[in-house]
Amino acid sequence: MQIPWFSNSKDALLQSGRPFVKMHGLRNDFVIVDGREQPYHPSTKEIIHICDRHEGVGADELLIVEPPKNPIAYAFVRIINPDGREVEACGNATRCIGWLLLKECNQKTIKIETLGGIMTCALVGEKQVSVEMGKIKTHWQDIPISEEMDTLHLNIGTGPLNDPVGMNIGNPHAVFFVEDVDAIDLPKYGKTLQTHPLFPQEANIGVAQLINPETLKLSVWERPGTLTTACGTGACVAVAAAHRRGLTQKNRMTVIMPAGSVEIELKEQNIAVMTGPVEICYTGYLV
Repeated sequence: MQIPWFSNSKDALLQSGRPFVKMHGLRNDFVIVDGREQPYHPSTKEIIHICDRHEGVGADELLIVEPPKNPIAYAFVRIINPDGREVEACGNATRCIGWLLLKECNQKTIKIETLGGIMTCALVGEKQVSVEMGKIKTHWQDIPISEEMDTLHLNIGTGPLNDPVGMNIGNPHAVFFVEDVDAIDLPKYGKTLQTHPLFPQEANIGVAQLINPETLKLSVWERPGTLTTACGTGACVAVAAAHRRGLTQKNRMTVIMPAGSVEIELKEQNIAVMTGPVEICYTGYLV
């Protein structure tokens, strides 16, 4: 099935501008552009403008679909933050683009390539997508952190947040466990922890509360410096962190975030699979 708003003929570009679709996964929203037929390389200034919620379309990230570099993948997806920095992975973004491309090729599963690796997407409901997010890494050099340290107990903290678990699932994370997520003023502490010298590439900061052995409540402060309503990679590593700390033995957990919940399954070799909803907001043209 051809997605009509992904028509990137030269005539369409000249007449109307660059087609895009806006989607969200649990209110984590994205502007998606197809750059397969007509390459798209916006400047940092253009990316900032597109993602600006007052002057542009408004989005948490810009996603650009390109031809795959690895022949086993259906497409390569560039994931770009509102500050113009390209990042390795985003779970909610992968669900959204996965749904679009699954509809386009009329398949049940496809592989999508990102800077963080190749992810397998599957349609499991009308607007429910499962994504195999890849292997969660725990070695200090893989996160990375700036010095050798036990990643199960990173020696950093501020205010009520201390002793996080460090991991990487295509992007770096630090997960703090607390008794009450709602009592934590994450914007107050998030930026300091995100840019801590221990993280040479900065880190996403998660605050997790174990509700029961099958349920976590989570809030995430994301690079480049925003409190997000949902974070797919953050949900994956929060479940893995709970396992590493011995807080649960369940391989399937529900992770509740401000905008809703996702299901996380931990498979063999520390591979995480995330399942959650997607929605189309609208389509248009970048002019």
